[in-house]
Amino acid sequence: MNAEKINRINQLARKARTTGLSQAELEEQQALRLEYRQSVVGNLRGHLDHTVVVNPDGSSYRPKDKNQSAK
Repeated sequence: MNAEKINRINQLARKARTTGLSQAELEEQQALRLEYRQSVVGNLRGHLDHTVVVNPDGSSYRPKDKNQSAK
């Protein structure tokens, strides 16, 4: 997600609070917010995939995703 899209999200939010949004703007806002959320979740997943837990005894392990182990 680039800065231009984030600025557009903020513009639409300000307009929604002041004058309201047209139907097309509401749809654009929803699409941009969905893209933003997916970007945040993807970044978080990337960080968590590289997380290592170190035990006091010095051993370490990578936590498993509960959703993936249930499949």
